[in-house]
Amino acid sequence: MDARLGLYLHIPFCASKCGYCDFYSRAGCEGDMPRYQQALLTHIREAAPRIAPAYIDTVYFGGGTPSYYGAKRLCELLDEIKATGRLLKSAEITVEANPDSMKRADLRQLRKAGVNRLSIGMQSANNDILKMIGRRHNFKQVELAMRDARAAGFDNISLDLIYGLPSQTRDEWADTLARAIALHPEHISGYGLKLEPGTPMYEYADSPLLPGDDEQADMYLSMVDTLERYGYAQYEISNFCIRGYESRHNLKYWRLEDYMGFGPGAHSCMGRLRYSYVRDLDGYIDGVLGSGNMMDEYEQIDDFERGAEYLMLGMRTVRGIARAEYAAIYCSSFDEIEQQLREFEKRGWALEEKGRWHFTPEGFLLSNTLIGKLLEAQTDRRAERNPWMKSQIEKEERQALPISAEEALADTYRRSVLLQSGDRDESV
Repeated sequence: MDARLGLYLHIPFCASKCGYCDFYSRAGCEGDMPRYQQALLTHIREAAPRIAPAYIDTVYFGGGTPSYYGAKRLCELLDEIKATGRLLKSAEITVEANPDSMKRADLRQLRKAGVNRLSIGMQSANNDILKMIGRRHNFKQVELAMRDARAAGFDNISLDLIYGLPSQTRDEWADTLARAIALHPEHISGYGLKLEPGTPMYEYADSPLLPGDDEQADMYLSMVDTLERYGYAQYEISNFCIRGYESRHNLKYWRLEDYMGFGPGAHSCMGRLRYSYVRDLDGYIDGVLGSGNMMDEYEQIDDFERGAEYLMLGMRTVRGIARAEYAAIYCSSFDEIEQQLREFEKRGWALEEKGRWHFTPEGFLLSNTLIGKLLEAQTDRRAERNPWMKSQIEKEERQALPISAEEALADTYRRSVLLQSGDRDESV
């Protein structure tokens, strides 16, 4: 089978910055768009020889706000990709869009040029919440954007949603889900709010306005249940779709397939090579058009690191991981990892189906911690093969597993019995 390659083009321009956004983007910089366009076109042209051994089967315009950048520029970039002679007719070509910058004429132009998938940033159906987090649209504009996209011929549309937003209740989240489903998108992404240092909303990280961890967990599990009932199958921690409408480009990330990025902050994965560009618009432009250094990171990874990537990314998906795949990548035993997975299974966090391991919805909620334990198991195995590492590894602090729902219930019952009997448990 011929090699396949995905391309990611980062469009770092927005009309304004959302309060929670940590992606690299700049607002009010329309004057830089022509120079940036020239840099991207030049970079794609220069990369053509490295693209040539493979066929391009996915293209993703992310941001920032690609729809704000304008259809004319996006189509020009797509034409440059077509000029490589490697873009498949069946390629999935996605453009991220915000409802306030989606124009009918632009949508028709994009569809005519070959763009066949849209990812629309809805985030919430509550207009007050949208305003609070810095979004420029209201829900009516989402409805109009969906109508215009369908009229332009798009039959593969994703809606992005966020739960855990300030003052958001469980009922409001349920309403957002219901109104998103009523628009009949083929794909829905639901992300928990995570406030990062440096973002405008970070000062509210400990605010009582934000739903607590338990409320966020309830919102996540209700999303999984609701979307499943309406025919949206979960295939990754935060992604759901009607069968056959998985994001083919995003699957490349989770399956360790090759992709090449363009633009400031963009990452690439080419076999064992990992590299990224500086998160700086001027630095990137100067690196392409001038003599500056636009490279941020550049490394060749070994079998151990690729095995770790396989665990981290594979366990984000419902497809999960398998013993044979891990052994083929890392050439090492899967026994310690499976032993840890068996422990997760007892607690209701993981399942083995047809020889593949994956998390349950409850396990996905704890995925960062659980994946950390799997990586510890992998490192322990490596230490057995390299005894000189053992003493150093033993000094490192180990992650503690949270208690399961059943254990929490049993502990609560035990404490209530002790209190009723008048006994005092020093651990209470």
